[in-house]
Amino acid sequence: MEAGGRVKKCFVSSQAVMSMLMVQVMATGMQLLSKIILNNGTFVLALMTYRHVVAALCMAPFALYFERGIKSKMNWSVFFWLFLNSLSGILFAMGLFYYGLKYTTATYAVNFLNLVPIVTFVFSIIFRLEKLGLSTRAGKIKISGAILCVSGAMLACLYKGKTFHLIHKTLQHHVQVNSSVAHMARGTIMLIGSCLCYSLWYILQAKLLKVFPFKYHTTMITCFLASIESAVLGLCMDRSSAAWKLEWNLQLLTIIYSGSLASAATFCLISWAVVRRGPSYPPMFNPLTLIFVAVLEALILGAEITVGTLLGMVLIIIGLYSFLWGKTKEMTNTPKSSMEAATTVESTKVKPASPLTITNEDIESRSVKDSVNP
Repeated sequence: MEAGGRVKKCFVSSQAVMSMLMVQVMATGMQLLSKIILNNGTFVLALMTYRHVVAALCMAPFALYFERGIKSKMNWSVFFWLFLNSLSGILFAMGLFYYGLKYTTATYAVNFLNLVPIVTFVFSIIFRLEKLGLSTRAGKIKISGAILCVSGAMLACLYKGKTFHLIHKTLQHHVQVNSSVAHMARGTIMLIGSCLCYSLWYILQAKLLKVFPFKYHTTMITCFLASIESAVLGLCMDRSSAAWKLEWNLQLLTIIYSGSLASAATFCLISWAVVRRGPSYPPMFNPLTLIFVAVLEALILGAEITVGTLLGMVLIIIGLYSFLWGKTKEMTNTPKSSMEAATTVESTKVKPASPLTITNEDIESRSVKDSVNP
């Protein structure tokens, strides 16, 4: 009995860790699958259209079951904010990320995802949503972490150094990413634009959650609107049937995988973990995606690993953890009277979330404020 009790206790205590590891594994798979099909010529806006149709369909049962009877809450003001949510967070932010991923490498692109909390923090300072807090130890560590993250990103962009390959060169010759189409400068500009759009999107969540605090419906409607927006823009750019044709191949697998697992399943797992461990818990695992992607991309796709990339990754990971630690300490030390007013903005900066994970910030803000178990 005692042994069984210890096993059960160990299993229960490890559930949050295992759920977050699953999230990172699913994010890694999505990044690599997306990179492969984009290299093979998949039209980005077609991918986004189909992917978010799948995501909306997967979220619909949760929305209809857990958030019944909210029709009276819908109005034109709510629809306006939901439209802005899908436009900024998916069409612009995710679209730019996909194009940046297409022109660079998965490892390089994921580096920029870990900068989103830092950029969001800078925007929050500009918009006077929070203070620097340089007078406190936590504030100084937070600023130092932000500087390290930016330095790591600049190092990865500007310095290459010695190149390493994890597979034999003869094999690497057959599977490596085609560097002739990897326009790094163009991809970097798009990834920076994606980072800026995601940061503005997370700040937008504060207003959206005030007018429509229903996370499942928000995700479902946002995905549905994003699929329409992507389809309209995509048809304006390319109306050929070849760009929109679906076949039983890796492209279809990636669409289903991204919509069902990387969006819907990830949303639910993060929601579950946040309710039990708090909003600062899921972001602690995000650097694992960067490590997983770097290793697997080198092994599977034959991508090269440079000294600059490795050093940049180390600086970004150290900086991100420093930033999150300082942010968590500030939230812990914030007086209760001011905590409620800052809850939404704080949570949106803590979670950088895979850009391909929809409205995790909604979950965090809602969970911290109301402690609602989905």
